[in-house]
Amino acid sequence: MTALPESREKTHDFVGIGLGPFNLGLACLTEPIDELDGVFLESKPDFEWHSGMFLEGAHLQTPFMSDLVTLADPTSPYSFLNYLKESGRLYSFYIRENFYPLRVEYDDYCRWAASKLSSIRFGTTVAEVTFEDDVYVVRTTAGDVLRARRLVLGTGTPPYIPEACAGLGGDFIHNSRYQQHKRELQRKKSITLVGSGQSAAEIYHDLLGEIDVHGYRLNWVTRSPRFFPLEYTKLTLEMTSPEYIDYFHALPEETRYRLQTEQKGLFKGIDGELIDAIFDLLYQKSIGGPVPTRLLTNSSLTSASHENGTYTLGLRQQEQGKDYELHSEGLVLATGYKYTEPAFLKPVRDRIRYDTRGNHDVARNYSIDVTGRGIFLQNAGVHTHSITSPDLGMGPYRNASIIRELLGTEYYPVEKSVAFQEFAV
Repeated sequence: MTALPESREKTHDFVGIGLGPFNLGLACLTEPIDELDGVFLESKPDFEWHSGMFLEGAHLQTPFMSDLVTLADPTSPYSFLNYLKESGRLYSFYIRENFYPLRVEYDDYCRWAASKLSSIRFGTTVAEVTFEDDVYVVRTTAGDVLRARRLVLGTGTPPYIPEACAGLGGDFIHNSRYQQHKRELQRKKSITLVGSGQSAAEIYHDLLGEIDVHGYRLNWVTRSPRFFPLEYTKLTLEMTSPEYIDYFHALPEETRYRLQTEQKGLFKGIDGELIDAIFDLLYQKSIGGPVPTRLLTNSSLTSASHENGTYTLGLRQQEQGKDYELHSEGLVLATGYKYTEPAFLKPVRDRIRYDTRGNHDVARNYSIDVTGRGIFLQNAGVHTHSITSPDLGMGPYRNASIIRELLGTEYYPVEKSVAFQEFAV
């Protein structure tokens, strides 16, 4: 779908900026609501979700019910099960007896849903947002102008490059581009992977599987004390609940930031089966002799330089307090993603709330503006809404809540109590 000239006279109920899974879910859930007039703008020419990590067999860490719509509206035509039915693969998925969709499959599902929606404008880049005559004015780089009473920001979290690698030369890559550069990477004599989450583990397993074919040395470095598994027990999963959001959001700011650091293992850990598969593969390859690989824990990246095709990484073993160096021709940074406020919001920063650390002060209803009902934020609120912020399964809940704010009435039932346990005194 292409962007069309927008009349200055028309005012939308809302404009969604960015189209990841969360704003796409909002587009699906608002499509049947006649009382809401919204449009979604995405700079890319088509939907794309982590295409650089479409490794063979890689799957979501949440079940298929955490799709775009089901947990808000199980009857929605945009469900994952309806996608399977229309694709002729519903029975195959049933026979597979695995609740976790493949990552490439989830991306295809999102593309399928996006193709059915009339509210999405791909290839449309927002240049500036201003506030004029009590409405938000969205100007695009193509010169189009859209007016809206509300905004929903879904620009996502861009790849994070550690400070030690700022301005680093060479051809290092972030894991978000791994698949596109894998063959080039495997032509090097040595590869070092930095990071300890699911993406890092998937890349390490993938490269380890072909280490004999290409003959490179492979290093895996993490500042964590161990390669920790994702905690996925059922009472822990109750922390993705309305009650826990209420509890966490009401905590003092400093307490929330402390918990944000402590809770990384709840949403940034490695699938336990993958950890076991890595060990089994190491054991299998060690039968023929030492495997040319090193797994280094407790090691923080403190510096990095590139010269004559080789990276020199300065590392500090935190528990021992010792510094050391690692040399490598290839470098992959599996260092995650970090929200950055879009530059197009600069003219309206005076209407946005910030906390003492300069991050968005996200209200319980997901708004970030001074009115508490004008600008809503998707997936950048771990410091205010805990592990529910990036969780795919909580996307429909958040969108049902945002729709309630947009309409002024509850269109989709918004759960208030689902957990057996009590979080607050």
